[in-house]
Amino acid sequence: MQFGNILAQAANMFYKDDHWVIMTFWNSLYVAFLLMPLGINLPTPFFIISIIFGIGMMLRPQRKFVLDKSVLLFPLYFMIMALSLIYTDDLVSGLNLVQRSLSLLLFPVIFLFVKEDASTVKRIFDFLLVGLLIAFVISIFNSANDLLRYLVNKNQTIDTFTFLQGILTHWDQFFVGSVLSRSVNGNYISIYILLVLSYYLKKKVQSRLRLVIVTILFLYLFLLASFSAYFILAIMSLLLIFDITNKERKYTMIIVFIMGVILFLGNPRVTDFYERVKDFDNREDYETTTIEKSRILAWDASFKLIKEAPIFGYGVGDANDILMKKYKELGYMPNHKNKFNAHNQFLQTYLQTGFIGFGILLTIFIVLGMRMKRSRNEFSVFLILFVSLLFESMLVRFNGIVFFSIVIPLLLKKRSILSSRIIRN
Repeated sequence: MQFGNILAQAANMFYKDDHWVIMTFWNSLYVAFLLMPLGINLPTPFFIISIIFGIGMMLRPQRKFVLDKSVLLFPLYFMIMALSLIYTDDLVSGLNLVQRSLSLLLFPVIFLFVKEDASTVKRIFDFLLVGLLIAFVISIFNSANDLLRYLVNKNQTIDTFTFLQGILTHWDQFFVGSVLSRSVNGNYISIYILLVLSYYLKKKVQSRLRLVIVTILFLYLFLLASFSAYFILAIMSLLLIFDITNKERKYTMIIVFIMGVILFLGNPRVTDFYERVKDFDNREDYETTTIEKSRILAWDASFKLIKEAPIFGYGVGDANDILMKKYKELGYMPNHKNKFNAHNQFLQTYLQTGFIGFGILLTIFIVLGMRMKRSRNEFSVFLILFVSLLFESMLVRFNGIVFFSIVIPLLLKKRSILSSRIIRN
């Protein structure tokens, strides 16, 4: 009987409408967001289905069109990318990226024809939350299985004490950082967690289920050890603390914040951060370059290239090839070997489309920041999205592209249900 109630509640999460086109559009989005934390390619078919039926919604008779100029910044950004193909030598790579970026053109235009309500948009984050919880369970199971295999293979005979000692000694090798999230980049998962927390904590944690879910999300975030996510979480926490008017509660939350900082700084991936980034310009150590050093080297190479082509950039097809040549010229061989991109979307955009594309992307976030300054919680959401682009080139992969082409246009709309009634605390 209880299992039947769970199935009924799950079924109620899906969108129900008189017209099957609208229903298919939203439900495809829901399933796609559910699958986003589980694998890179899994949500792609559902995003495509959603785009197809979204276009169908636009073509329906008597469909009202509400113009919002800020949302049109995304199609403009897409057109600048397409125009950069004119001076791109590697047309194949350029066309592939432009094709992956079609959602930047289509979803914002589709949402001009869509009248969303609070419950409809909220379910996007509900499904993303369910996907995160499933991904967490799968990741913990896989890591535990790998740790167990490692301990068994390392020791011919193993007793209880040796087994427990092995877990305490080697747990961070299997449960912390990128090893925990193998199917999806850990930085992406961290962004999803922060966004879910931004609306899931808009109410007090009054139920056991909500407490368990919030605890799991914080634990997941801790284990992923994304330095940028930790930085965003710290600023979000301070903003929320400063918004508390009751002095007694504010002092209590400051103490909790300090304890949380100490806990997160105790993560093995954070305690040795300085060791991983120091002497990044020491070429003798480039063969052992960490991801942190690689990111700094990528930024350094990107800045040097931007100075050489500050107006038009190098085109969407040639940007990465030029970056690889610069890595080789500068001796940044690990970056060259692993074909790392700029690890910063603003730099990546500048390399692809020059000052114009960079200016449009920056304008999107300036407008978004102005729209979301109404409350500290809304500004936290803006911070998550903006800082994430400072540390990752998210608009080069389909999942990152489609995620931003859905979430940000919904936030940019002047009467955004997402920003005014779901995210706001």
